[in-house]
Amino acid sequence: MCRFTFYQGEEIPVADLVTRPENSLIHQSTHAKERPEPLNGDGFGLVWYVPDDPAPARFRSLTPAWNNANLAELARVTFSRTIMAHVRAATSGKFDVAEDNCHPFRCGPFAFMHNGDIPAFQKIRRPLMESLSDRGFASIRGNTDSEHMFALAMEHLYGHEGDSSCELLAEALHATVTGIVELLERYAPGTHAYLNLVLTDGRSAAACRFSTDENYIDSLYVNQGSRYRCLDGVCCMAESADSDRAVLISSEPLNAGPRWKPLERNHVALVSPDCSVSFRALASCSAD
Repeated sequence: MCRFTFYQGEEIPVADLVTRPENSLIHQSTHAKERPEPLNGDGFGLVWYVPDDPAPARFRSLTPAWNNANLAELARVTFSRTIMAHVRAATSGKFDVAEDNCHPFRCGPFAFMHNGDIPAFQKIRRPLMESLSDRGFASIRGNTDSEHMFALAMEHLYGHEGDSSCELLAEALHATVTGIVELLERYAPGTHAYLNLVLTDGRSAAACRFSTDENYIDSLYVNQGSRYRCLDGVCCMAESADSDRAVLISSEPLNAGPRWKPLERNHVALVSPDCSVSFRALASCSAD
């Protein structure tokens, strides 16, 4: 399991997500509140977008986020309108602690991150890879369930690098979740999947909170407002307005503000370029 945060809105420094909030992502890397194990020290990653370049920049490292001086320096001076940040807790005994396994993953203008687990992933890995195109198969560098899911999502995005939308991103997530559930039903019946996913093209985004286990689902929150800022150690989202919208999607609230709302179980949030957010059920997935 892991912790992550996604931001879209007016330009902010990465530090406003990673280091400055009271429950910043670095704080969650040592003191996660809403998962059984509080430590997330098996590497971290950032993705951010800059004007006039559709491909996102990325910084990943194997070191724990709390112990990386480069992360603190980079976060302080790097500004973006669209940011992904992720701290990793490698699933014990299954996936290597390696930079190739650190999120976020990227391909062209698209970036992706995952919190959760597919415990029976090794039983579905071969048939999943057989379903990929040559391009998708060749794109995989690590051995995590997360990167394989990104490859599966990309099968629905190839050819749309310049014209994607939140609707298309949501369709790609829906197809990915449905594909994983179908593979488990065929090759590992009775096992579960825990799939909190975020997918973006730098202009739009989609995020889902999904579990096939009726007794457990990982936390995921959405915070919408007119502007997100950190000033004098206090981070907050201003009230909604018709302009200057912003949205945060995070495994845990970054602060104690009242605007954090849990994303409903087995639902997807669609983030438009103007940062308006809509929600829909992942209705066709066999989850219960």
